[in-house]
Amino acid sequence: MFNFRARTPRVASPAAPRQATLQATLPDGRVVDVLRVHHARARGIRLSVTERGVRLTCPPRTSDKRALAFVQEHAGWLAGQLAHTFGTAEPLAVGLTASLPLRGEAVPLYWREGRYVRVEPVEGGIAISHPPGVREAAVRKALADFYLAQARADVGRWLPKYLPGLPRAPRDIVIRPLTSLWGSLAPDDRMRLDLALVLVRPSAFEYVLVHELCHLVQANHSSAFWDEVDARFPHWEAERDLLRAKGRPIKAMLRALIDVPRARPAG
Repeated sequence: MFNFRARTPRVASPAAPRQATLQATLPDGRVVDVLRVHHARARGIRLSVTERGVRLTCPPRTSDKRALAFVQEHAGWLAGQLAHTFGTAEPLAVGLTASLPLRGEAVPLYWREGRYVRVEPVEGGIAISHPPGVREAAVRKALADFYLAQARADVGRWLPKYLPGLPRAPRDIVIRPLTSLWGSLAPDDRMRLDLALVLVRPSAFEYVLVHELCHLVQANHSSAFWDEVDARFPHWEAERDLLRAKGRPIKAMLRALIDVPRARPAG
């Protein structure tokens, strides 16, 4: 029988790459933080943007001057990537945020005074109760727990109809924010699903679940694997295309709501 888990412990690597922060200026004058990482295996300088922010991976001994010059050379590209990723990601503002993304919709949000922090569905939307002077971190944590409960409910509703056609059930299902993936299935049948999937339309979330379940039959992405997906979820291509097109903005939206803000461009 499978179990749901919210997260897995993270163990810091003793050989973690050396990191520092640079500040670069975009063509419109905004200043952005760039996480510079010196990596022993890097053979060149690489600039990337994810929902976590801007990352510059450099070979060892790359100077600050050279690293910053590389970023400025690509400032136009960087501005476009930031607009794509963070254009719709608004940080949670206690008492001010008027709606929350859930299952592909912007759901009205109602703020209420209460003795403790609580996030719950109500008629016509979502309500967040909190005492006066509540810490923003406490509200974000409660919202993350709410999203996790909603995601668990969705998976729990969909999973029973697919299990009869599988050789076995997943050993474990972990739902938490993921960076580069929407889901994965480990060799020991432990499944991971991205918490951000609860923000998109339900059919896209269900597709990812089916995709990972099909790896219990075919542990690859061969034509036989896609036949398994197609047999269970015939319209999967539209959902895959949606996630490919909107992936980074969706992941950034989740982190803007449940993480302490640190990855958004300044200025």
